[in-house]
Amino acid sequence: MKKRLKKYITISFGILLVAVAFNLFLSPYSFASNGVSGLAIIVKKFTGINEGFFILIANIILLIISYIFLGFKKTKHSLIGSILFPICVSLTSDIIKLIILKDLDPLIIALLGGVISGIGYGMVYKNDYTTGGTDILNQIMEKYCKIPMSKSIMYIDGMVVLLSFVTFGFTKMIYSLIVLYLISELSNRTMLKINRHQIMYIQSKKVDDIKKYISNEYNYTVTLLQTRGGYTKEKTKTLFCAVKKRDYYPIKEGILLIDPKAFITVVTSYEQLNGQKINTQTI
Repeated sequence: MKKRLKKYITISFGILLVAVAFNLFLSPYSFASNGVSGLAIIVKKFTGINEGFFILIANIILLIISYIFLGFKKTKHSLIGSILFPICVSLTSDIIKLIILKDLDPLIIALLGGVISGIGYGMVYKNDYTTGGTDILNQIMEKYCKIPMSKSIMYIDGMVVLLSFVTFGFTKMIYSLIVLYLISELSNRTMLKINRHQIMYIQSKKVDDIKKYISNEYNYTVTLLQTRGGYTKEKTKTLFCAVKKRDYYPIKEGILLIDPKAFITVVTSYEQLNGQKINTQTI
């Protein structure tokens, strides 16, 4: 029960952060960077329609589409965000009157908006929920058009930024791109945590010397794996070790001094549980 409550509090706070960033940094400066909220800024320019109202109506329509094409199981993870986000946008719409930012450089505004929005989105995504909107379209494109989520996000948000250029001009578009980049980067880092370890796979004919070097000089535990070459079928030994990022480069240089022909593969680890790495990304 406590775990579930904590999850919903985190989701709600994340959505609130996104809404505050929208009303404080993005909407007043016409930085239409992504999704339905970006479209709301553009639509308001031409029609004067309240942004919170537009986001709510658009999200309800997209929820119906989600239920038809994705089913209830997928839709329920967008339901909270789709309703709560426009409500938070409406409730925080006057925050710009309380916090005066007119003397700040637009670049600082874009950076603050992107960072706060990115952290907020990451808090929501980390709990396997979304804020609704174009996230639903991305899932539909992935399921039916076989377009990877990363590309569908780029296509849809790219269209929003292009409309921003047509509506507000080149300068605003550049700031919108900065916001979009920061949202993508910060949401991923918040969702996966800031990576602190590098996973090293080391193949060498001097594995014993390398193992002693890493263990004695840096006090890291090293695992020895028995491996076989896929082409040569030759049996080899591979060292497996998780090291802190600050130690990676000196360790790598030390390994190459021991064996200049050592084959090293490095993977970024975002999280470790009970000594086992999860959520890794090859670099």
